[in-house]
Amino acid sequence: MVLLRGSATAMQKPECELEKNGVVAGLKTKMANGIERSAVQNGAVNGIMANGDTVHQINGLRNGSTTVCNGDMNGHLKIQTEAKKPDATATTQRTLASKFEETFEETPLHIALITYFGFLVLILVGYIKEHLWRWGILKKPGSKESSKLNDFVPLFSDFVNFFGRNIYMRGRDCGHIPVAGVPGAQFDIMEYSTPDYNWTLNLTGNIKRSVNLGSYNYLGFAENSGPRSAQVEVATKTYGSGICSPRRELGNLSIHTELDRLVTRFTGKEDAVTFAMGFATNALNMPSLIGKGCLVVSDKLNHASIVLGTRLSGAVVRIFEHNDMESLEKVLRNAIVDGQPRSHRPWKKILIVVEGIYSMEGSIVRLPEVVALKKKYKCYLYLDEAHSIGAMGHSGRGIVEYFGVNIDDIDVMMGTFSKSFGACGGYLAGSKDLIARIRSKSHSAAYGAPMAPPVVQQVLASMRTIMGEDGTSIGVNRISRLAWNTQYFRYRLREMGFIFYGNQDSPVVPLLIYVPAKVPAFSRMCRKRGLGIVVCVFPATPLVESRARICLSANHTKEMLDKALEIISEVGDLLNCKLSKLPKPVPREWNDQPPLEEE
Repeated sequence: MVLLRGSATAMQKPECELEKNGVVAGLKTKMANGIERSAVQNGAVNGIMANGDTVHQINGLRNGSTTVCNGDMNGHLKIQTEAKKPDATATTQRTLASKFEETFEETPLHIALITYFGFLVLILVGYIKEHLWRWGILKKPGSKESSKLNDFVPLFSDFVNFFGRNIYMRGRDCGHIPVAGVPGAQFDIMEYSTPDYNWTLNLTGNIKRSVNLGSYNYLGFAENSGPRSAQVEVATKTYGSGICSPRRELGNLSIHTELDRLVTRFTGKEDAVTFAMGFATNALNMPSLIGKGCLVVSDKLNHASIVLGTRLSGAVVRIFEHNDMESLEKVLRNAIVDGQPRSHRPWKKILIVVEGIYSMEGSIVRLPEVVALKKKYKCYLYLDEAHSIGAMGHSGRGIVEYFGVNIDDIDVMMGTFSKSFGACGGYLAGSKDLIARIRSKSHSAAYGAPMAPPVVQQVLASMRTIMGEDGTSIGVNRISRLAWNTQYFRYRLREMGFIFYGNQDSPVVPLLIYVPAKVPAFSRMCRKRGLGIVVCVFPATPLVESRARICLSANHTKEMLDKALEIISEVGDLLNCKLSKLPKPVPREWNDQPPLEEE
């Protein structure tokens, strides 16, 4: 069975306009009577409209295309009958519907059975080894807790330890590959050997030049030469290599403020704030936006940083199926009807959290439809563009530009600098009041060290290049080249007969391997032939969907991609990984790869 997610017309809903008496402070509205209440109007379902702390009973809310929205404090209703027309600006020549074309081939039944059997064998063999270690027949490798602690609660759960010792350890060498030099289109892999089945990894001193399909270096700005690197060198000499205090405590340099302002202009929002770590941008800032009495509606496949951030916030979390708008609307509708658990009071805030590109699936969020539901049910929208900012859209503004969505429809924009910008760190962008609240309430802003000056300068230089403010067309060229590389690579994989996931425009390409024993073999055989690649297994993926995750870069030449594809094809034949039943693509010529630099 083949699942082709796409060709669905974006939902167009009438737009509601909300009268707000007062100014927005963070994510709350201060009303005329001085009482703060949530600015999230939780829609109208079954004649019930949640209006902050007051629930209004209204009959006949929907009549044709007319939508009724909460009005002012006196209960007056403001009605807008004319639906907002979609943005006519197209980011590419393809239609909006075609941008939703995603392929998710179902796992073949016999492969699923083999995969389950493979995990069963690994578990059985693991338990046998555990008993042999316990009886002293085999010497137990690795560290273990002291016998003096037998009366204490174990530091780790039994199964976590078991999984690490008997399953993860078999492929440990595939995830701990040391790299020498810049992680560009090609890099140097340091080879090593193991005398005890990956418990110990010893470097051999040999270095192998390989094509890099593992790094998130989408636009190729992770480099050690050129004008951007020269600017980083100057910044290091001017500001030093690090800052020994948070931004609130004399750690705010002029280039930090400069970066905040540049990100503001780049994203098109009113204000922005930057942080030293992308993971912490989600995990440590979400608690400043939401808390008890709030609801987070999160995509099933959202990143671990989002999962951690929502848990730390204390908010209630509801999950909807990945990129499934029917599931999202059902969750929203039920949440608004039921209200908070036990008390059934209206939610203080409802925050929908999605990603631009899902880094393990290669899929792209159905943003126009999410925005339509956000407007329909009067929720907030948090968009994580970690993998899409810089890489998507004709000028690198991400998924919002890719779909031509109004930037004002995204309440909180998040992104990282560790992918397209060749650095590290992250940012949040939104309204001035929202960012002011984050600056004052965020744990990351209060206690974390800011980005090091050389890293800040790297982001500044890369972002200005993408925006064309360096006086060249290098940024636009690299974005076009990445799009070309993505289309070409996916075309060739389909031609070879591999099963892979994701949107046709996503530079993240998950290539399905399935069987757990084949995963480390795939990585080692590719590495031996000069290809560096990342492989992922359970629990990072579903049990029967182990894969190699390929990340493409604008730095890749067609010759490099052809070499990588040749290696992948050879290894795929040896391991019998070409399992796709989709028809071969229509033959075409691929001789028009855009230039990397300005010509």
